Amino acid sequence: MPRRSQGKPTSRHDQQRGAGLAYTLRVVLRDAPYPVWRGVIVPSDITLARLHDILQAAMGWTDSHLHAFVIDGEKYGPKDPDGDLDSELALLDERRARLGRLVARVGQVFEYQYDFGDNWEHDVTLMAIVDRFPADDLPCVVAGEGACPPEDVGGTPGFEDFLEAMSSPAHDQHDEYVRWHGGGFDANTFSVDRVNARNW
Repeated sequence: MPRRSQGKPTSRHDQQRGAGLAYTLRVVLRDAPYPVWRGVIVPSDITLARLHDILQAAMGWTDSHLHAFVIDGEKYGPKDPDGDLDSELALLDERRARLGRLVARVGQVFEYQYDFGDNWEHDVTLMAIVDRFPADDLPCVVAGEGACPPEDVGGTPGFEDFLEAMSSPAHDQHDEYVRWHGGGFDANTFSVDRVNARNW
């Protein structure tokens, strides 16, 4: 993945502000039985709430569970109208947190957590700071590998059991998993074009 665009170089001041720039991010699902990752380009000035929506679409999740970002030791997430969830998880409001103000150094890594039951953790790395693409082209996925696990599969251990059963019609849980999933599962299924065709 390129570290620099071929457009106009960005100034140090612009990099610090994160204004008028685009970020190339590499998103890697931790502890998956096979490589699952995405390369995504986003405006640097988006909120973490918007980044959450983008990561859900890029990875293939369905936004059915809670989530959080962990950046430099601080945890950000959705605000609970009653405040109970915020105090329990100590979440800062992701709607008020902008990516470019929190992540400004190429190579910086932060964490995106999804589904606190299955406990899917993603490492998100800032790979490059580039001139902003035309607004109509952002966000976009530029690369990736591996199908996202099914929702509610039981985290990494459950996913490994699922893959084992799905790969063998003779497995005693094969038919049960096929019915639960609604059909077969191909770990290699991922299409950049299909993701980018979605309504971001």
